[in-house]
Amino acid sequence: MSSGATSPQQRVGELRAQIAHHNERYHTLDDPEIDDAAYDALARELRALEAEQPDLIVPDSPSGQVGGLTSTAFSPVEHRVPMTSLDNAMDRDELRSWADRVVRGLDGETPTFVCELKFDGLAMSIRYENGQFVQAATRGDGRVGEDVTDNVKTIADVPHELTAPGDGTLLSAVPPVVEVRGEVYMRTSAFDRLNARAVEAGERPFVNPRNSAAGSLRQKDATKTAERDLSFWAYQLGEVIDGPEFTSHVDTLNWVGQLGFPINEHVKRFDTIDEVATHCKQWQDERHALDYEIDGVVIKVDDPKQRDILGFTARAPRWAIAYKFPPEERTTTLLDIQVSVGRTGRATPFAVLDPVFVGGSTVGMATLHNREQVAVKDVRPGDLVIVRKAGDVIPEVVGPASQNVRPKGSVAWEFPVDCPGCGVALILPEGAADTRCFNPDCPAKRIQKIAYFAARVGMDIEGLGEQMIEKLVGVGLINDAADLYSLTVEQLIALDRVGATSATNLVDSIQGSKDRPLHKFIRSLGVRHVGPSASQALADTFFTLRDIMSRSVEEMAAVDGVGEVIATTFSQWLAAETNRELIDRFEAAGVNFGDPDAAARAAEAKAAIPQTLEGKAVVVTGSLPGYNREEAALAITSRGGKSPGSVSKKTLALVIGESPGASKLTKAEALGVPIVAADGFEALLATGEVPRAALESHDSEPESERESD
Repeated sequence: MSSGATSPQQRVGELRAQIAHHNERYHTLDDPEIDDAAYDALARELRALEAEQPDLIVPDSPSGQVGGLTSTAFSPVEHRVPMTSLDNAMDRDELRSWADRVVRGLDGETPTFVCELKFDGLAMSIRYENGQFVQAATRGDGRVGEDVTDNVKTIADVPHELTAPGDGTLLSAVPPVVEVRGEVYMRTSAFDRLNARAVEAGERPFVNPRNSAAGSLRQKDATKTAERDLSFWAYQLGEVIDGPEFTSHVDTLNWVGQLGFPINEHVKRFDTIDEVATHCKQWQDERHALDYEIDGVVIKVDDPKQRDILGFTARAPRWAIAYKFPPEERTTTLLDIQVSVGRTGRATPFAVLDPVFVGGSTVGMATLHNREQVAVKDVRPGDLVIVRKAGDVIPEVVGPASQNVRPKGSVAWEFPVDCPGCGVALILPEGAADTRCFNPDCPAKRIQKIAYFAARVGMDIEGLGEQMIEKLVGVGLINDAADLYSLTVEQLIALDRVGATSATNLVDSIQGSKDRPLHKFIRSLGVRHVGPSASQALADTFFTLRDIMSRSVEEMAAVDGVGEVIATTFSQWLAAETNRELIDRFEAAGVNFGDPDAAARAAEAKAAIPQTLEGKAVVVTGSLPGYNREEAALAITSRGGKSPGSVSKKTLALVIGESPGASKLTKAEALGVPIVAADGFEALLATGEVPRAALESHDSEPESERESD
């Protein structure tokens, strides 16, 4: 909840930063920090603010994005058909509201609905050419995923060669290209066996089947993936060339099953949304009767033609929704409340619990969010508390089960005055929710900063986990991330339990990280608010870190995707003497600071292309002949224009290709923005003017009024 002193623009910036962070934790790191309900609340608040003030919308807003970043450990794969996400319904009323929107979108026609179980695993795209398995990719950010072909080949459910469909009413041969989409998951029984082996080997058990499945797919050694006993359910088609025409989603699934894929037996078709709601409630009650984890039910419109009419939003189809089960709750004893300190100094209270089985796994610790939450909930050591594992991911303490059973002599817990990592006084800034340690030399912060630097979203240093960092800091081998580049194999071998092979691999991984792209290095510095989008935008605009350091706050803030808050924070960080010294040491170690010649090359390229769209915004929706999404945007920006993701009063024109987004068309018509057909795109690029045919065919306001906007 934003405070009264926070402007909508500031709140939108805060929400985008938080959502981007949590997307990374969930989709990229397989290590989420908040539950689904809390994430959904952030996403809903952002979408509401953007709907109220469309001028705040930017192309890379998390509200229009799917999934998270990809890892540099795997080759990128561009999805020929984007892998979208799903909007959520949290209760029966929201489910009915979605159905009402569907009926309105179909001009009053009531569709048939198909219900599928919502599997708690990892979305996967598997491509076949001439019937042969050629590639498997994760969803990634919806447009670009990770190539995990070798790992997926080890899953017994996934055929290496497709069988010809037996139904003569469709096709008697396999199409030349078939892309099957579904969910890679780990059965509960397989998860139990995996954890039993881990315990026997003296290793830490895995948290839950979903994270175990995701982590198994990201093993560089496919033989390790094979040991994890993963499974697969198919539930959708992606790109299909010369395939059959389907009249229903159920027929589609039947055909996919004939190709050799496992189709879940609990797919059911219903005529009314009330029947759907009853079905969802039934599975909410019976979810643990299965040998795999589910966290809801997916409801889809059955008729493909009706789906085409309904179309998509920026991130999800309008013809499908996920009904999310409410979080499960259990009671247990709160043994203690402790505080952890993160890389930014944020001090976060957490509960130490008498272990309890909730949401599919045993929970021994749970988040308490911040000091205010502890005070509001008034939970105390010794209390019997309610533990909720919302979304079957992150456990949280809801509150005391009953204050009437509180132990005698119980007193309210007080937040520590001093940092548990360094002993320096903790500070709660005025108007802030988070208490922080501002000691730059705090060892707890130091460890977390180095861990963030080495994480997949940063420099992706394989083998450098938090335990190893604690050991290196503890013996004085490193004090910050720059020290990593001076580590030697001999120093690591001298540490307890570090073998020669592991030491060599770690040093090689550290040295190899020097070549990471500039935007990855900027991100790895862990500067507050400077997330992946801002890092990429700064690197793409100024090309070198030294050039960025020479820029004013105003110059950085002018970059699309940066803004004043991020620019101010980064500029202040760069101005600190200790940080400048750190950067000098990174440069001396040979870390990639960008390409000094890139600016000159960009200027030459810009000079070679007429700047016909200087200062003008052109929105593209649908597929344009000869262009993919990135190429169309580049064609606009290379001519001095902007390629935003949404239509506004300042938009010069909306260019429509095949399968355009209905929302953009509706918005353009409402605002009087000219609509240009795909065959007029080249003329628009060449002249910077809207083709006369588009102006004459569109009932728009006079051009003089449009330009005055």
